[in-house]
Amino acid sequence: MNEPNVLFALALTAFAGLSTGIGSLMSFLSKSFNPKFLAGALGFSAGVMVYVSLVEIFPEARASLSLAYGDKLGYIYTTIAFFAGIAIIAVIDRLIPSGENPHEIKNIDISNINPDQNAKLLRMGLFSALAIAIHNFPEGLATFMAALENPTLGISIAVAIAIHNIPEGIAVSVPIYYATKSRKKAFWLSFSSGLAEPIGALIGYFLLRSILNEGAFGIIFAGVAGIMVYISLDELLPTAEEYGEHHVAIGGLIAGMAVMAISLLLFA
Repeated sequence: MNEPNVLFALALTAFAGLSTGIGSLMSFLSKSFNPKFLAGALGFSAGVMVYVSLVEIFPEARASLSLAYGDKLGYIYTTIAFFAGIAIIAVIDRLIPSGENPHEIKNIDISNINPDQNAKLLRMGLFSALAIAIHNFPEGLATFMAALENPTLGISIAVAIAIHNIPEGIAVSVPIYYATKSRKKAFWLSFSSGLAEPIGALIGYFLLRSILNEGAFGIIFAGVAGIMVYISLDELLPTAEEYGEHHVAIGGLIAGMAVMAISLLLFA
């Protein structure tokens, strides 16, 4: 593989993962933020990921697997790999207790946090950081593989993942800050939890690069499509609903699809 492409894909993955730090900064700069804007942004991110998964990534995976195994078997393997990707990310979510899963945390109201519950708050923040790190491994691989195959596609996915990671940064930094009174500690723990994305990308790349033929690439890409659809439907849209109105979230979803469709047409 072309080394500059690998470095570019890794840089995009790092940008997406480390955007947890943006969420952390948002929680410090203001005691309140515009929930409608965040809801729209999360819906937009979901729209980008659903559209690109079903319209671009799934067909590319099918084309690769059809070259390797023929049309019928290629389609069957693509479908199996797609749902296997969904199963993998669903199992990861199930293994993380809902109380510590940042994707299960509802709208975070900083004004209602009781600073006297320091031990509980610290535990919540640390478990959220760990949960995000575990969850971000497959997300990192998804972003990296997409960018490796198609840099334009990779940019779109990286931006969508970055938006998705902002509330995760808030979920980590707010309880840690109120428990420790240290903005620096809260920021660095939140920021560091995003490192799992580039680390996951690197581990995946070094494990898989020796077997990346048409068949292996198709299976990985179909799995990536499944992962991103699950993230959108299970995490992004429900979180957008929690932060704002239903129509704002759906409007963001449609806008994300439209922007992704236009960008694919322009760069086709």
